Amino acid sequence: MQSLSGKTMFITGASRGIGLAIALRAARDGANVVIAAKSGVPNPKLPGTIQSAAAQVAAAGGRALAIKCDIREETQVQAAVKQAVEHFGGIDIAVNNASAIWLAGTAETPMKRFDLMHQVNTRGTFLVTQACLPYLKQAANPHVLMLSPPPNLDPKWFAPHTAYTIAKYGMSFCVLGMSAEFASLGIAVNALWPRTVIATAAIAMIEGVRPEQCRTPEIVADAAHALLTRPASGCSGRFAIDEEVLREEGVEDFDRYAVQPGTALLPDLFLG
Repeated sequence: MQSLSGKTMFITGASRGIGLAIALRAARDGANVVIAAKSGVPNPKLPGTIQSAAAQVAAAGGRALAIKCDIREETQVQAAVKQAVEHFGGIDIAVNNASAIWLAGTAETPMKRFDLMHQVNTRGTFLVTQACLPYLKQAANPHVLMLSPPPNLDPKWFAPHTAYTIAKYGMSFCVLGMSAEFASLGIAVNALWPRTVIATAAIAMIEGVRPEQCRTPEIVADAAHALLTRPASGCSGRFAIDEEVLREEGVEDFDRYAVQPGTALLPDLFLG
C-alpha cells in the first residue's frame, strides 16, 4: 500500500505544526481526516484553528471533519469518535499528536502544568486509542501512531524537566504495551520522533533554539505517511526516527526539509 486514499485518519492536535502537516500529507492522497483539537477560535499567540486546518485539508484534496475536542475529557473524546464514525463510516488510523510541554525543573513546574502534561500526553493518548479501538479492529490496515520519543532512561533527559519527560514517555510506554496487546488483532502501534528539532510554535519553549537550526514539519509528515501505508501486520512496536524511515524509502536529499539549508541542525530531545 502506497496511498491513504479513502482511509479515515483521526488525528489529535492537528490545527497547526506537525499534526497539520501529517493531515495535509494524508489529504493529498484523498484521505478522510478528522481534526480533533481544542482550537476552535483564533489564538493571537498560536496560528491555526480546527476550521482553518479543515479548509487546508479540503484544498489539498482530502475530506475534512473538524471537531472541537479536549482530549482530557472522556465524554468529548467518545463523542468525537462517534461523530467521526457516523460521518466517514469508520476509523482506519489514529494519530496521537496532541501534546503539552513545559521545559522546567521541579521547583519551577506548577502542579497545574504537571497535571496538564499528564492529562494530555499520557492519559489523552490512552483515551483516544481506547475510544478508536473498536473501529480499528474493523479496519483493513489499522494503525495507531504516537508522536513520542524512544524511551531513554539516561538521567540527563530527566534532570532538566522531570515532569515533561515522564509525561512524554507515558506516550511511548503506551506504544510498548499496546503494540504487544494489539498484535493478535493486526493493529500496528508505533511511535515517531524527529531526528532534529522541528520548526513549530513549540520551539519557543526551548531556550536558545533558532528556526534556522530546525527542519520543517513536512519531514515528520512524510515519515508518518511512509509508516501508515505499510502493512500493519509487519510494522508494529517500533520507535521510529523520521530520517531513518525516509532513508528506508530511498530518500537521500534532506536539505529540502531544512528551514535554512547548510545551517547546522539541532538534534531533538531524548536522542543521543
